[in-house]
Amino acid sequence: MKRGKSLRLVFGAALLAMLVVPALAGDLPYPLPDPDDQPADMTKPVQVYIMMGQSNMLGYGKIAGTTDGTLEYAVNTKNKYPYVVDDAGNWTQRADVRFARVMSSGTGGMGVYNNEWLTIGGGGNSSSIGTELAIGNYLGYATDAPVLMIKSCIGNRALGWDLLPPGSPGYTYGEYTYPAYGESPERWKTGEDPVPIGWYAGKQYDGDTRNVKTVLANLGTYYPGATEYEIAGFFWWQGDRDRYMDGHAAHYEQNLVQLIEQLREEFNAPDAKFVCATLGQADPNATGNEKLVLDAQLAVSDADKYPQFKGNVATVYSHPLSMGGASNSHYNGNAETYMNVGEAMGEAMVELPEPASLGLLALGGLVLLRRRK
Repeated sequence: MKRGKSLRLVFGAALLAMLVVPALAGDLPYPLPDPDDQPADMTKPVQVYIMMGQSNMLGYGKIAGTTDGTLEYAVNTKNKYPYVVDDAGNWTQRADVRFARVMSSGTGGMGVYNNEWLTIGGGGNSSSIGTELAIGNYLGYATDAPVLMIKSCIGNRALGWDLLPPGSPGYTYGEYTYPAYGESPERWKTGEDPVPIGWYAGKQYDGDTRNVKTVLANLGTYYPGATEYEIAGFFWWQGDRDRYMDGHAAHYEQNLVQLIEQLREEFNAPDAKFVCATLGQADPNATGNEKLVLDAQLAVSDADKYPQFKGNVATVYSHPLSMGGASNSHYNGNAETYMNVGEAMGEAMVELPEPASLGLLALGGLVLLRRRK
């Protein structure tokens, strides 16, 4: 499909005092057109995008209702996101993007909650949306290949504990020792013997990645007619749980770097792109643990600090896109927050240059945003 032009706004990680820098014209129109109902080119491998995190990634944007904050109100009254409804006013369904949502508590049994062509109802329950609706429309518009989005996450999980990736070392912060991957408990007084509990560091990471592999091992069940795939990218929206423990917040940057590198190794996808979003309430005036998490999420897209991530990692600064509330309240269920952040994440993934190439997002520390009227 031929792609049009748009104007994008880019924030520098060092310019979060809200200095706006006009960007070069991008290749994505806004708003996106309605899906064209054409199937993907099945001669190409399925492009797989893995969505991970905690409840922010699950998504709790309300669909139904005539009050401000619901998707119906945004579309019908505020005339936003026209690509999610057709000319008859029905919710659109893509014919080229499949969406699967799977979930388990740690390494327990996997539940399948969605396995369908992308449409509404892919959030934490069937009456809600997450970022997947906007992300998937951007991915489907930008590629002729089949797309499979796999959301594998559960709420109330910390990167510094539940989602700690393999290879993460233990460390001491303050008066506590924090576990390496596979160790237990979540922390213990330094100098004392740890007393393991029925959970270990990284247990949710193990469950979430196992669930993704289960979907991929049954590819034809989740994308009918597909026989081969490529891991194209990862989406990450998380950080709320890590705010509540000093050691997790202080070590968030190291853990996030390890997560990016481990996911690429885990899925044998060294060139897969990675897009993360910051917590919506975190702004340049953030303090304490919230500031530590925000700074860490911005840092991974700084190519001067992490040259290995140049051109293949982007951070979406979500505060201007959030319509209120906070991560621990699921942004008050405001569907516009999930759509806005999803649009920015989808655009960031599409616009990231190939790993070896130069481009706008390959410049150190740039953070992609789309601001809507």
